[in-house]
Amino acid sequence: MIFIVVKFKVKPEWTERWPQLTADFTAATRGEEGNLWFDWSRSLEDPNEFVLVEAFKDDAAAAHVNSDHFQQAMKDMLPALVETPRIINTLIDGQEWSRMGELEVK
Repeated sequence: MIFIVVKFKVKPEWTERWPQLTADFTAATRGEEGNLWFDWSRSLEDPNEFVLVEAFKDDAAAAHVNSDHFQQAMKDMLPALVETPRIINTLIDGQEWSRMGELEVK
């Protein structure tokens, strides 16, 4: 699968509106055939930083990046950002979350 983590530094005046700003993009991406997950989190250290963890089947990346909703989201998010987002994009084996062996809940 293609595993991606993106950190978005948002202008303080956009922080509370970020979830609404990205809602359509999030819904559309989650509806893509090749999307495995698309989950937002907010940093505990920096309230103006949002972290996106997403994964796609190996052959789904091009369709995602070339989709109308992706292109629109890039335009919509730009005015809200402090800097260019930082990204990790890599291929990994598997398509599911594994259980953490070091912290098993019984």
